Amino acid sequence: MSHLIPPVTSPAAWKGPEIDWKKEGLHVFDAAELQEIDGALRHLKSLGNLDIPQITRETFPLDKVGKFIEGLREKLLYGRGFAMLRGLPRDSYSADDMARIYFGLGCYLGDNMTQSYLGDYLGHVIDVSDVEPKSRAYRKGGAQSMHTDSCDVIGLMCMRTAKQGGESRLASSMAIYNEMLRTRPDLAEVLCKGFIHRRSEEDGKHATSFISKEPIPLFTMVEGQPTCYFLGGYVKRAEEMGDIKLTKLDHEALDEFERLARSPDFYLDMSFTDGDIQFINNRITVHGRTDYEDHREMAQRRHLMRIWLSIPTWPKRPAQVFHQPEDHRLWSLNRKPYMEFPSIALKELEDRYHALAAAE
Repeated sequence: MSHLIPPVTSPAAWKGPEIDWKKEGLHVFDAAELQEIDGALRHLKSLGNLDIPQITRETFPLDKVGKFIEGLREKLLYGRGFAMLRGLPRDSYSADDMARIYFGLGCYLGDNMTQSYLGDYLGHVIDVSDVEPKSRAYRKGGAQSMHTDSCDVIGLMCMRTAKQGGESRLASSMAIYNEMLRTRPDLAEVLCKGFIHRRSEEDGKHATSFISKEPIPLFTMVEGQPTCYFLGGYVKRAEEMGDIKLTKLDHEALDEFERLARSPDFYLDMSFTDGDIQFINNRITVHGRTDYEDHREMAQRRHLMRIWLSIPTWPKRPAQVFHQPEDHRLWSLNRKPYMEFPSIALKELEDRYHALAAAE
C-alpha cells in the first residue's frame, strides 16, 4: 500500500528564486493602523498590569487591524504560507510593551500555545547556550537547520538583529515534496510513511512521554489538504537513544529533504528589521536561519520573540503533530506569572550570565 500523496499544484508549492517575498507577503502598517494598535495598548495598560495569558481580544481591542490579522488565516493556509508585518516603531515602545502588542496581535490570528517545558506562551529566541546548556535549538546561537514547529502557525517578532547575519530562511515543503516525488519517489514514500520521534530531555521529563506512540508521517493529506511535519532532529534523536534503527533508505530520505531545503533553488531569505513580525504556516513551510555573528553581552544579543498558534478553523491533524494538548497542559504547570515579559526574562538571563562570568 502506497503512502504517497498527490503532487501539490497550489500556490504553496513555490521556489525561492521564483518569487519576491516583499510583493507576496509584506504588509507595512500605515499611520491609521499604528494609531489603532497604540490605542489597544493604552486600553490594555489601563486595566492594570495584566499577565501575558490575560492579553486577549477583549483586553486588546482592535477593529480594522484585527480584521486584517484575521484575514491572514486564509492567505497563510491557501497562499504562499508566510507574511511579514513591518512598521511598528520599535524605539517608541519598551520591550515589555512590544511583547504586549505582539501577543495582542497574535490573538486575532489563533489560539496561543505553550512552547516548551518552561511553560512559556511567549518564547525568547536568543542564544543562552552559555547559561542554559540543555536549551532547545531556538535558544542557541548560529545557523538553524530547516524544520517545522509543533503548531499551525509560528510567529516571530524581531526585537534586536544580530551584529551580522541571522536572516530568516524559508522554503516550501510542498515544492520539496514535488521534487522528491519527481526524482526519488522511493524516498518520498519513506517520508510519507513516517518515523518515531523523541523529545529533548527536558521537554520529555515534563510531557506525557519521551517518544511518539507510533510513526509520524512527514507528509500526509488532511481533509484534502497536503501538510508537512518535519523535525529531523527528533527522528535522529530516537535512533541515537535506541528507540528505532533507521535504514540506509531512511537516512537517505531525511538527508535528501534537508539537502533540498537548504538548496538556493528552493529557499528564500528574509531579513528582519527591529519591530518586524513574521507569521509562518508550519503545514506547508519549513524554516530555519542563516549563521550569524552575535554580541557577547546578553543584553546586546540577537533577540526575537516567538509565539505558537493553533488555528481552530483549520482542519485538524492530531496524528501528525508530536506535541499534543496534554503535553502543552503539562508544560504550562511550570509557568511562573509574568515570566515571559522581557524585563523579567532577560534580566534573569543576564544575572546568570554575569554570575558565571564572575566565577571564571
